[in-house]
Parts: sequence; C-alpha cells; structure tokens
Amino acid sequence: MLVNGSPHHHGCTYTALEEVAKVLNSQGIETEHFWVGTKPIMGCIGCGKCSVGKRCWYTDDTVNAFLQKVADTDGFVFGTPIHFAGSSGAIKPFMDRAFCSKLGLYANKPAAAIVSCRRGGAQGGFEDLNRYFTIANMPVVSSEYWNEVHGNTPEEVVQDLEGMQVMRQLGRNMAWLLQCIEAGRKAGVAEPEHEPKVKTNFIR
Repeated sequence: MLVNGSPHHHGCTYTALEEVAKVLNSQGIETEHFWVGTKPIMGCIGCGKCSVGKRCWYTDDTVNAFLQKVADTDGFVFGTPIHFAGSSGAIKPFMDRAFCSKLGLYANKPAAAIVSCRRGGAQGGFEDLNRYFTIANMPVVSSEYWNEVHGNTPEEVVQDLEGMQVMRQLGRNMAWLLQCIEAGRKAGVAEPEHEPKVKTNFIR
C-alpha cells in the first residue's frame, strides 16, 4: 500500500511513490495507491473508542477507508510533501488516528517513509513518519540514501536522478523483505512473540 499524503493527487509525492510501485510490480508484488485526499482530516482527540473496534468514531474523512485495507496489506510506503520543514497537514492527523490504539494491526509488516520537497526540510518530515513504524513493531525498510526526492513539479522530480534511484532501490529492498517474510512463513518460521505491554508512568 502506497499512501500519498499530498493534497495533489498526481503531484511530486505520487511521482516518487509510483517509482517504488513500478519496481514492486516488476517483482510480482501487487500495489495499490491510497490518496488521503483534500478534505479536512480531524486530529486524534484521544477518546480511546477505537481501541475496541479498531475504527475511528469519526467517519467523514479517509482514515476508516484506509483502516479497512490494513488487515489485507503486507507492507506500507507512506509519502508526504514537505511543508515548512515537516510533514503535510493531512498526513500527520491521518497517521495519528490510523495508528492510535491500533498498533497491533501493523506489527511485523514492513514500512517505509518517502518525502518530497522543493529544496530543504526533508529530514523533519522523514523522521515524523518513521516514528510511527518504530512504535508499532514494523520492520523499517531503507534505501541507499534517505528516501527523498527534490523538485517543484513531477517533471522536475523525474530529473532528480539520484532521488529516483533511491526510490527504485527502496522498491527492491521492500520486495526482498516481503519475499523473505513469505519464504519464512512457508518454512515454518514463527513471527516474533510480543510480551504483554508494560507501561511505566513517571508521575504517580
């Protein structure tokens, strides 16, 4: 699943995600693009209701449509444009609500983040997205450089030869890890066990 957190459906972020998808498809792995859209996405209010049904009570945006697909998805690539040196105003609340009280839905599923920027600020958005994976027991897929492309239009992104190469290598690495996981299952390799969650509160 390639999640596009840009308000532009087929803009720079899509161009980078599609380069990853082409490689995955060439390795026999089916892909699907999911666009978060342009409607406002409500932030998480911490009500905890989703801890039972693994769905958010709020239904007027794309979060629940995405959550319906998670169980049948083997791996994820989340993409965001860089706005003011950070992730987009859509992808952050989207991921807050997609992950809050639902971390078990993602455990042991590989994930990667990609960012698209005109010039600078890529690392802030890249780090924003990776924090979700590392709290959800998700193997993080890397490439040969940080997963970023540069350009102000899709045509300029294609001219970022190094960035596009990084996207292709990311696709190869994701395909390899997915294939290794599938081979391990067929060979009887069990997924990692997870201990009951222990929480330490610093103020009692």
